[in-house]
Amino acid sequence: MSIEDDVALLERVPTLRLLGSSSLRMLAIGSEQRNFERGDYLFQAGEEADSGFIVQRGAFRIDDGVAAEITVGPGTLIGELALVVAMRRPSTAVALERSSAIRIARSLFQRVLESDPAAAHRLRDEFATRTSQLASDILMAGAKLST
Repeated sequence: MSIEDDVALLERVPTLRLLGSSSLRMLAIGSEQRNFERGDYLFQAGEEADSGFIVQRGAFRIDDGVAAEITVGPGTLIGELALVVAMRRPSTAVALERSSAIRIARSLFQRVLESDPAAAHRLRDEFATRTSQLASDILMAGAKLST
């Protein structure tokens, strides 16, 4: 894929779209493409998480080993939180078919945010909105459970 194709793919990801085209171009240039065969692991639960992945083609199953298991396809950002904070992977992701993904290292993502403070503020505001909504949803669910 060309850099322009990668930028177009990154623009499809709602969180990344907030960064703007120049920041997405920097991410596309600095990221790496990885290919996977059916059954290959993108990552496993417990591993150190130093990057996020955007599915280019194919599909991955993400399993947290407890209850949640989802299948994701092209345009999906996997490991979003690992782009901004050091952590261990809470789940395992495995290719369901021949697939590819763009790997964005946390260090690259942070350099992009440092070079574009306005984009960093937009991303911060998005995370704050999501966190507020999640807290509200938890309170609503708790209220329904206690009645």
